[in-house]
Amino acid sequence: MARHILQLPWTGYVSVFLLLSTTMKLTSAVTHYSIPEEMEEGSVVANLAADLDLDVKTLNKRKMRIDAVANKKYIEVNKETGELYILETVDREHLCPSKTTTSCFLKLDATIENPIRMFNIEVEIMDINDNAPHFRRGTMHLDISESSSVGERFSLNNAVDPDVGTNSVKNYHLSSSEHFTIEIQTGRDGSKFADLILKKTLDREQQAVHNLILTAVDGGVPTRTGTASIIVRVLDINNNAPTFDKESYKIDVMENSPIGSLVIKLNATDLDEGSNSDIVYSYSLYTSEKTQNTFTLNPDNGEIRVKEMINYEDFKIYDMEVIATDKGPNSLSGQCKLTILVTDMNDNHPEISIKSFQSPIRENAPVDTVIAVVSVSDKDSGDNGIVDIHIPDNLPFKLRESSDNYFELIISEPLDREKVPEYDITFTVTDRGSPPLSDNETMTLELLDINDNVPQFPQSFYTIRVMENNAPGALLSSLTAFDPDLHENQYLVYFILEKEIANTSLSMLFSINPENGNLYALKTFDYEIEKEFLFHIEARDSGVPPLSSNVTVHVIIVDQNDNTPVIVSPWRAHGSVVEEKIPRSTDKGSLVAKVIAIDTDSVQNSRITYQFLQVTDATLFSLDQYNGEIRTMRMFSYRDPRHQRLVVVAKDNGEPALSATVTIKLSTVETAVKAYSDMTDVPLEYDIFSDLNLYLVIGLGSVSFLLLITILVTIVLKCQKPKPSKAAPPCRNSVISERNSTIADSTLVSNDAYWYSLFLAETRKGKLVVRQPVPKGSRYIVSSLPRSTGMTETSDSAASTLQVNK
Repeated sequence: MARHILQLPWTGYVSVFLLLSTTMKLTSAVTHYSIPEEMEEGSVVANLAADLDLDVKTLNKRKMRIDAVANKKYIEVNKETGELYILETVDREHLCPSKTTTSCFLKLDATIENPIRMFNIEVEIMDINDNAPHFRRGTMHLDISESSSVGERFSLNNAVDPDVGTNSVKNYHLSSSEHFTIEIQTGRDGSKFADLILKKTLDREQQAVHNLILTAVDGGVPTRTGTASIIVRVLDINNNAPTFDKESYKIDVMENSPIGSLVIKLNATDLDEGSNSDIVYSYSLYTSEKTQNTFTLNPDNGEIRVKEMINYEDFKIYDMEVIATDKGPNSLSGQCKLTILVTDMNDNHPEISIKSFQSPIRENAPVDTVIAVVSVSDKDSGDNGIVDIHIPDNLPFKLRESSDNYFELIISEPLDREKVPEYDITFTVTDRGSPPLSDNETMTLELLDINDNVPQFPQSFYTIRVMENNAPGALLSSLTAFDPDLHENQYLVYFILEKEIANTSLSMLFSINPENGNLYALKTFDYEIEKEFLFHIEARDSGVPPLSSNVTVHVIIVDQNDNTPVIVSPWRAHGSVVEEKIPRSTDKGSLVAKVIAIDTDSVQNSRITYQFLQVTDATLFSLDQYNGEIRTMRMFSYRDPRHQRLVVVAKDNGEPALSATVTIKLSTVETAVKAYSDMTDVPLEYDIFSDLNLYLVIGLGSVSFLLLITILVTIVLKCQKPKPSKAAPPCRNSVISERNSTIADSTLVSNDAYWYSLFLAETRKGKLVVRQPVPKGSRYIVSSLPRSTGMTETSDSAASTLQVNK
């Protein structure tokens, strides 16, 4: 049901209304609705169209809409029916969290057009009991002294309820208790809280903890509740005196009971706690001084023990009174009486006397050696005076009777100080009384060490791995032996047993600390020179005579990647470029060159792979990474440059890897020129120039006959042959080699294939270049011999003999 509240328009509002009256019609009436919170979505609030006297059929056309003022849009209008309905469930406690007022309104504006009209709608959200009371702390702890008086108050935490009005907290209930009740108070804001009231005196000894349940109840329908636990711990006061288990005790004690033996342990209890229950025991003033001197009373635990020898012939009965006092502020006490009866017994113990005793003795003393002589006696008579003597069975000794009541202690088994350095021998004597009495005496026998143990190494063979390039003086290992003997018999000195290894004394390679067995390297080892050492180390004690043992030491030098690969083929001077010439007609897959590198390291460190570091045309050449062969991947084309630069890196497999590089400069030549050069002794410069002239003749032949004559004359002049040199055997057809020089005027060729791996013929200048070290005394046959090689030449009709002298 809707309520309409009319309000007078403001003066300014009316002014606006008058100015816009031609286009807009405003109303100042407020339509008021009241709905409960938590209505389901879609629930109808009211028929707004009917309440505002609007035609339902025109709502869509006039674009009716609902706008929420300063709030989320919880309510919407159905333009077909004109009904207001719940768009989203409204939680009053969320919408209006303040509890200073019980009213909660949702203000809306309804707007329609043609003409524009605006209606104020006010929806009051009514509270329902949808929240239960709850306590901020689920458990409350209270400490209350048992001396607290009846009627004393103790504050409790109050419960809170987000609801308002009658739905808020209205009452509290306390679980059943004979000691406590509650009193409900009302605060200035109308909130309810409860005080805990003591209605009966507490007794901690009867009940130390009280567990209560406090329940808060709201005023809603139906009611909702919330609970909290109250744990009351009762604090103790000293209101109980200690009490003994019995008021009087009678105890039988044998005479001659051992000093310190327990007579009785008294037990008094106090129902209080803490210091109020801590008890101290003491003798009363009525206990005689003789009794107090004969028996001790432990003030903490009530134990009564024998303090001095009890003799039946002196005292037969002891009376005493013991008081138990607590440690409370106002201490309380209780007492009991004790009567101790002494029982007569065989009270003379047998006696033992050691007449002679030899200690220490050498551990190699022979069996049946007499160590000690003892005698036994007992003042009693009869069976009480007969004494038996024995020693433990697990000792390497035995007793032998020499005469009446005299016994000899002799060695029954061989002794070993390293197993047992000393023996505690206990002689026990027992009479045959009832009950029997006994006595014992212990003597300590020490064994003197003899040098009967050789030094022992933990291992019989040591393998020590040493990385090459070690620092001189580096500690390799500690070889320590153990000698179970004592003193000088266990003081060890270490030696390296001298021997020569590769004409070098071991003392030049290794040293050992004679005191602790630390083994040191005296030099830097090179795996490429020496790979392992095998020698012996001796440990010798300082006994007389000295004993020794030795151990085998195997030192293995571990390789490091410390050698860079060396390129031995193609050979070149340090930092120079290797030059090669190949025919442009070389087929695909032809061998151009082969790079060979060696590495003096071992295993992984010496495995070499080859790679192109730089290459002019990557499509023209291939490099086998394992054997270093450079081959053509295709035939040369006219577009390919005549000069190719290849940089090959040879890298080992060490960590980190080391490498070396070689630069090969390849030049291509025409096959026809090469063949012509082989058949004649015309220099290569002339052949290239002749080809050029031939092209010029063909190109310029149609220009002028005079120019052709001039060119022909020039050709004739250029073709004048130099004096022929000695006939040379044909060069290799596939590759023309030129290292560190240009093409020479004469040809140097050997009839030995191995020659090419040692020398390089610089045929233009007539020089012979050494590629690799040449064995002294070697002889090679060459077709022409330069005069400046520093070698001896022997001429014959066909060739020259090259003799290597240096």
